[in-house]
Amino acid sequence: MCIPWTRLRVGATGLFCLLLTFVTVDAAAVDQPATATSLRVCADPDNLPLSNQRGEGYENKIAEALASDLGRRVEYTFFPQRMGFVRNTLRLRDEATKEYKCDVIIGVPKGYDQTATTRPYMHSTYALLIADPAKHASIHTAADLLKLPRDQLSALRIGVFGRSPGTDWLLRNGMIDQAVVYAPQSGDVHENPASIVEHDLNDRKIDVAILWGPMAGYLVQRHTASSQAAPEWRAVPFLPDPQIRFDYEIAMGVRFGEKQWQSELDNWIDTNQGRITKILLSFRVPLLDASGNVMK
Repeated sequence: MCIPWTRLRVGATGLFCLLLTFVTVDAAAVDQPATATSLRVCADPDNLPLSNQRGEGYENKIAEALASDLGRRVEYTFFPQRMGFVRNTLRLRDEATKEYKCDVIIGVPKGYDQTATTRPYMHSTYALLIADPAKHASIHTAADLLKLPRDQLSALRIGVFGRSPGTDWLLRNGMIDQAVVYAPQSGDVHENPASIVEHDLNDRKIDVAILWGPMAGYLVQRHTASSQAAPEWRAVPFLPDPQIRFDYEIAMGVRFGEKQWQSELDNWIDTNQGRITKILLSFRVPLLDASGNVMK
């Protein structure tokens, strides 16, 4: 996914690159989910750490926990989270049964304009991803990167997605010429921001990267040191900034008008927030508390 669409349609591609085509609401959208035996989830088939067809993402794990508590089984409608995602999942009816293909998107931005949204269950932020912590041991905050000696700072190649908070941050600090800028949305449905950044960091095409925090945390998890020959990667979260929007709250998305279903999900999130947080932390998602500080 792409997050932060426009600022919200942004290049984390990652958080909801899907954020896309505007769809109007029709009267039929007030239907309630049609089945009580399954939890029908709209999801991306290949977008870790969020979701995949093997159920390995944190959105998969949240869906499983929700389905278990509802006494249902999870059924997926998969479609790449990019242009047309909502139209081809949450708002698409089966031609034979006339039922909607799926009933909930596990992760959308709070206040997303293409769906009704539940109460948020995740507050995360963009992060600076460092693949060689030993070389950049002094960087504990994004501001620390700016304090590097001039020759070191000017030599850095920084991977960043276009139209993202990362590009704004580089512009503000006079470093945009050092950016390796990726398109907000890849033409390859099997590529996502995490895979793009991982490839270029491994190949030394970039030295550091700025991307959506859950994806940065996922790459840190994949590169946890197992030996001295394989240094551990590190993610440095951006804290809330009065000028640049780095942090976003994530909720579940449902069809407009389905108030009862939305309320049921709100109640489940409220009751199970600790459980959800545990899932997110197991994926090293950087989470912010109510004061905007990074949760430990």
